[in-house]
Amino acid sequence: MHQRASAASFPARRPGGGRLHDTPKAEPLLTLALFVLGLLFLIGGANALVRGAADLAAALGTPRLIIGLTIVAIGTSSPEVLVSLQAATAGQPDIALGNVIGSNILNVLFILGLSALVAPLRVSAQLVRLDVPVMIGVSVLVVGLAQDGRVSRPEGALLVAGIIAYTLLMIRLAKRGKAAVALDAGIALPTGSSHWANIARILLGLGFLGLGARWLVDSAVVFARLLGVSELVIGLTIVAAGTSLPEVATSVAATVRGERDIAVGNVVGSNIFNLLLVLGATALVAAGGIPVQPAALTFDLPVMTAVAIACLPIFVTGYTIARWEGAIFLGYYIAYTTFLVLDSTGHAWAPLFSGVMLSFVLPLTLLTATIVWVRERRASRRTADERAEG
Repeated sequence: MHQRASAASFPARRPGGGRLHDTPKAEPLLTLALFVLGLLFLIGGANALVRGAADLAAALGTPRLIIGLTIVAIGTSSPEVLVSLQAATAGQPDIALGNVIGSNILNVLFILGLSALVAPLRVSAQLVRLDVPVMIGVSVLVVGLAQDGRVSRPEGALLVAGIIAYTLLMIRLAKRGKAAVALDAGIALPTGSSHWANIARILLGLGFLGLGARWLVDSAVVFARLLGVSELVIGLTIVAAGTSLPEVATSVAATVRGERDIAVGNVVGSNIFNLLLVLGATALVAAGGIPVQPAALTFDLPVMTAVAIACLPIFVTGYTIARWEGAIFLGYYIAYTTFLVLDSTGHAWAPLFSGVMLSFVLPLTLLTATIVWVRERRASRRTADERAEG
């Protein structure tokens, strides 16, 4: 297991630019304030962007389903896009990579786990047949691209081409009537606002996103220095959790309102956009692409892929995510975060913890989920045979 680099080797930066001064009491408070403001600006900016763009598209006659599958999907991923691009251009590619990997792990384990604990989640047939396999395939593709220790610019272009193809496919399926509304989280359309008001809302949202992303990234770099952990760990935890707040709010609210298929579709769609759009665009912008640390290659990326694969057998079992399955997801996220803390602080238990998760817990879960899936399929066949005989 590769030890994660300490943050001591990274140059410290003041949130507004420049280097840190020796002000140990004032600096953490300023950093925390800018971090919170960055999160608030990201959430507010994403909300303004999504609503303004959705209202404008609806006023221009764009079908509601296409709005949900495109504008809303991109809008909920806009914090990840802006934060990762800001990190890459500011010379902190580890935060950009950690943001993508950490967001995808958090989306499945934490958001779906928490939502399923609130109420069992319904999984649409389209997700099982198309979107989850796409999420798995893209996750495997990213792991393959990262094997040389870098996601290069040409590989970033490949990922961006993938999200364009996926979006066009969603629009085509929607027009044929074969796609369900999975990502439109109950936005009231249209609102009757004017085109100019919607354009102003879009511009305001973009401005808030840009400023919030800069504050969040710069304060995260300072946090890494103050806490003595690497920028990759900060990206995997604090930044990933912050940029995933729109997905958290959407999925939990959808579950409470009884729109449980939206909760699942929001997570799967966000993960696909994160890998293809966010990582691809970031690799295109960053000079020389995005470097991949050995720790991410040997642990974080495999965990992200295993989590994506685990979704398929769990989703297929009755097309629901039961409360006990949600509890397992949530427990895994707690275990994963615990490992990151142990590993970043050089704790002696970190290698043992990693070995147990990769060699025992994750394979056992995949095996259990597969067994449950096989039993479910056999039960369905027996029921079908009994009906045919009757």
